[in-house]
Amino acid sequence: MTSLLAVRYTAARTLTTGPAHSTPPGPGEVELAPAYVGICGTDLHIYHGDMDTRVHAPAVLGHEMSGRVIRVGAGVDGFTPGQAVTVMPLRYDGTCPACQRGHQHICQNLNFIGIDSPGAMQQRWTVPADTLIPLPDSLPLQHAALVEPTAVAVHDVTRAAIQEDEQVLVVGAGPVGVLIALVATATGAQVRVVEPNAHRRRLAEALGLSVWDPAADDLPSLVHAWTGGAGAHASFEVSGAQAGIATAIDALAVRGRLCLVAIHPTPREVNLHRFFWRELTLIGARLYQRSDFETATQLIANHVIPAEKLISKIVPLSETPAAFQALEAGGDVMKILIDCTSEPAKAGAA
Repeated sequence: MTSLLAVRYTAARTLTTGPAHSTPPGPGEVELAPAYVGICGTDLHIYHGDMDTRVHAPAVLGHEMSGRVIRVGAGVDGFTPGQAVTVMPLRYDGTCPACQRGHQHICQNLNFIGIDSPGAMQQRWTVPADTLIPLPDSLPLQHAALVEPTAVAVHDVTRAAIQEDEQVLVVGAGPVGVLIALVATATGAQVRVVEPNAHRRRLAEALGLSVWDPAADDLPSLVHAWTGGAGAHASFEVSGAQAGIATAIDALAVRGRLCLVAIHPTPREVNLHRFFWRELTLIGARLYQRSDFETATQLIANHVIPAEKLISKIVPLSETPAAFQALEAGGDVMKILIDCTSEPAKAGAA
């Protein structure tokens, strides 16, 4: 019988392939067979060792996933073996002040599955049943692995209250930035994207988005011409860079809205005078709610989000370390998926 495998983070820039185990799910739990797992920016932060105070090695990473139910525990209704699902990877206590005010997704004692507890980069994975999101039978599992980052984008666009015909600037065309631009476009907004990376610009343009190069284009003049001198109604900072913050703020109209999406690990300089002078609003957007997952699932299933065009490559579980290295190098890649259904390799260090 072929051994089950998992990929574990063991130290900075070190991933190890080793055995995984299948155990019966307990009450209220479901055992899954992950099919495809995406690598995101947070996974790269962990890989670099930047989150060692939170992530305790050896740790199985991965929270962007799709898969199928293997077994259900006692008391679990509505899910059956073989059913296609994804996971909203949040466990909250339900008792903290945030939860009591209805904001469970940013619980003050949040357990983010795949960071604070074992994630999906393994061939068997047991999770609470209430984290499962059912998937339509028509949705390919490769595409469904993008439901989680699409849910991020849905939440961001909702938090920013984007309306039809509003002019919206997205700064940063990584996977989440592109998804925000696509979701905002689907609401009827007029969207422009700012991105210095040529590969990402080409991909965004191939998806029908209008993209500006900050190194070659005069952004203030372009924004002025686009908005008739008024400025954008809203902007999204998705770059994680100091220059991106300035671009997102300077582009805004009077009473414009800046939605902060990127994680900035260090304090940044912000032009507060601009906020005062134009009565701007800063909106934080973190994670998602179940309704965001449900909307994201439908957007992908209905081809509003062309998931297949965002997937750069799919690699077997045994090649996960190389996939992290490729993303770290910043080459011509957008989203890499790990195929957990591939034939397991011989266990050993990678």
